[in-house]
Amino acid sequence: MIVKLVNQVLAAMTESLGSEQLERLKDVMDNVFHDIVVTKRKDGQGTNDEQLMKSFLAAKRVEGCSERSMAYYESTLTGILQQIDKDIRQITTDDLRNYLDQYQRENGVSKVTVDNVRRIMSSFFSWLEEEYYIIKSPVRRIHKVKTGKVVKETYTDEMLEQMRDSCKEPRDLALIDILASTGMRVGELIKLNRNDIDFQSRECIVTGKGNKQRIVYFDARTKIHLQNYLHTRTDDNPALFVSLLSPYERLQISGVEIRLRTLGRCLNIHKVHPHKFRRTLATMAIDKGMPIEQVQHLLGHQSLDTTLQYAMVNQANVKNSHRKFIA
Repeated sequence: MIVKLVNQVLAAMTESLGSEQLERLKDVMDNVFHDIVVTKRKDGQGTNDEQLMKSFLAAKRVEGCSERSMAYYESTLTGILQQIDKDIRQITTDDLRNYLDQYQRENGVSKVTVDNVRRIMSSFFSWLEEEYYIIKSPVRRIHKVKTGKVVKETYTDEMLEQMRDSCKEPRDLALIDILASTGMRVGELIKLNRNDIDFQSRECIVTGKGNKQRIVYFDARTKIHLQNYLHTRTDDNPALFVSLLSPYERLQISGVEIRLRTLGRCLNIHKVHPHKFRRTLATMAIDKGMPIEQVQHLLGHQSLDTTLQYAMVNQANVKNSHRKFIA
């Protein structure tokens, strides 16, 4: 057992130490462990894989991860550990590479999804390294998956008007308008209460990722449609948006997504999703000359790079600018 442990340590340190240093480390470990007997722990002793994952998830929760993100972390890591079926401390870079390769081939997922799994792997094993449960993260040598740049769709003005015209419920009209004019996340939307809305200033405070708060703004049309919707309400639920039927419970993310998806199918509009309103707002704001730093603040992004990924520059404006400044 001692020989096996020594070899594992030496293998883990191969990239960090030279040959002479490795020889010296081996001599030191041989001397230190000479009179020590090591036995494999029995079930229930020490820190098992399940406990390590729970501790990691607790750390992410303290950092401010949403429950939706927590569920994604947990399901992804559970799938990885069940598939590899090895003690966490024994998992190698090859094990993880093979898992990613098999995961992509068997599920037919995009490279973006594969890279999301890689990032979760990296976060987990980096945490294990920082907490001294392992010597070195096996994900260090697994590089970011090249995903290519995909131009994501936004809504046109005509699409937005079609959606507004097709709304039969005041709630749905208010829902579309507030998403379109504020660019808030759907997770931020469902947390809003009636008293969070400042109709006088046409603004409200939302709580985003990491429990960070920021002010978002809405236009006059949204104000009118929100007020019309609230005037139709007969319930006493403090939530800004509730279900259409009794007992009028707070609308959840899935409820918003299903409602918009159904609306899109009726209108034959491709992929109607709440996040697409956010991307549309970012694109529109930059296209009309709003400074990118202000768009970043409006959307609540920590990194400017994230804002740039959301915004798609209008190709017609690029053409006009080329004619004006270059041609």
